[in-house]
Amino acid sequence: MTKKQRKRILRIVFIIAGVTSLMFVPWVLVKAWILPLPDTIKEQVNEAIGHGFDGMIVYVDQSGKQPELYAAGWHNRENKIPADPKALFKIASISKLYIAVATAKLVKDKRLSLDKTLADYLPELEGRIANADKITLRLMVQHRSGIPNFTDTPGYWEDISRGNRETLDLVLDKPADFEPNKKYSYSNTNYLLIGEILDKTLGYSHHQYIKSEILIPLKLNNTYSLLSEVDLDDVMSGYYKGYDADIKYNDFINPAGSMVATAEDTGIFLRALNDGSLFNEGEQEIYSSIYVYEHTGLLPGYSSIARYHKDIDTVVIQFVNTGGGYTWNLSEIVYNRIVKIVRSKKAHNKM
Repeated sequence: MTKKQRKRILRIVFIIAGVTSLMFVPWVLVKAWILPLPDTIKEQVNEAIGHGFDGMIVYVDQSGKQPELYAAGWHNRENKIPADPKALFKIASISKLYIAVATAKLVKDKRLSLDKTLADYLPELEGRIANADKITLRLMVQHRSGIPNFTDTPGYWEDISRGNRETLDLVLDKPADFEPNKKYSYSNTNYLLIGEILDKTLGYSHHQYIKSEILIPLKLNNTYSLLSEVDLDDVMSGYYKGYDADIKYNDFINPAGSMVATAEDTGIFLRALNDGSLFNEGEQEIYSSIYVYEHTGLLPGYSSIARYHKDIDTVVIQFVNTGGGYTWNLSEIVYNRIVKIVRSKKAHNKM
């Protein structure tokens, strides 16, 4: 067999493999991916509603331009209230960025040490959480602790309004998922425990610390630590495939993902996080050594993406108020298409 024949056979194999793999990808995802890219973000947001989202909000902050807000679909489906680009939204695990920033600030102030252990900070948990004497604060922030994830507990999502201590009980006395620092595994329990450590260190709620050290300096007047702090009418409703009721009333209260904010506030925070204006001297170096500069969030009825794109100096925030089925995969596809539109326009403007 000649080299040319071998190449031809390989091409055929790859084509067959590609077609075969597409047979197992839901058509709704394929359709969202292959549709011609719209000319504008507004068109893309409107198109996304046709994929089955109830509502969507997008915030785009391009360097040198005024930030832009987009919305489509429903703020509240039952009452036929249109999506409001300035609505509050459950940002879920994006909250972890704020917790990590608070941790870095307190480390810089020498009120916390990244090398002290869980047993040092919360001695009552020694013997209740495996390796508590080896798991450092650094490993908890980085999701390298091996502590089981409480949201993986069977039946957890049937009652997410448990208090922090009641939630922690779900993982106490369980074996570690792995030895500390042996691998990475995302665990919401890490941030529940960091919240407890912050409260104990401060002598008051870490929510108040985040407000005074992050929210007020950045003038984030539409960011809140808890759902209970806001008027629920201002919060975008949340929906789940196969379940008709509005689930925005479910209150997730632990530090792993309790915050509520507008897309604009989330974008302002993310810009300040990435350009360093959020930090005082010496704090950003600490933060960079322990956590990431972007995040996604997922709660029943709510998904969010917050990312900074360095190559185009642009922050893009996306909120979708529909969960279940393939909605998360769809939201990622739509988000990537929005970024592609921004990138395309940037390139065109340079010509």
